[in-house]
Amino acid sequence: MPTRLFLPSARQTNWLLILGFLAVGEALYLRYLAIEYAPVALACQSGLQSVLCTAFRLVIVLYGYGVFGWAALIAALLNLIRPSMVLMSIALAAAAFGLVMHNAGLCGLAAALLVLSLARPAPAAE
Repeated sequence: MPTRLFLPSARQTNWLLILGFLAVGEALYLRYLAIEYAPVALACQSGLQSVLCTAFRLVIVLYGYGVFGWAALIAALLNLIRPSMVLMSIALAAAAFGLVMHNAGLCGLAAALLVLSLARPAPAAE
């Protein structure tokens, strides 16, 4: 009997597409309309209290520690070992967000591992 590969169904693929586009969209919004847009960045750094400024501060702190890249890499490695939609979703969102936020080294490796995980056998049904 041939081994069945880990291949998301059509519904799961649609979920991954939506999640990926939302992660990239949010990252682009935060990067270009908050972090790199001088009036908003200066207002947030001077102490403005808003949801955008809170997200601005959170992303700056997480970027400093490379959280997006490490989260994507760990989830992608776990997904390579034991494929699941939850791990693939986490890895995809973190990698997409991290690639936009310049954590390209680890996030690129995580994206490559995600592609490689599609060639892995699916977990056996219990």
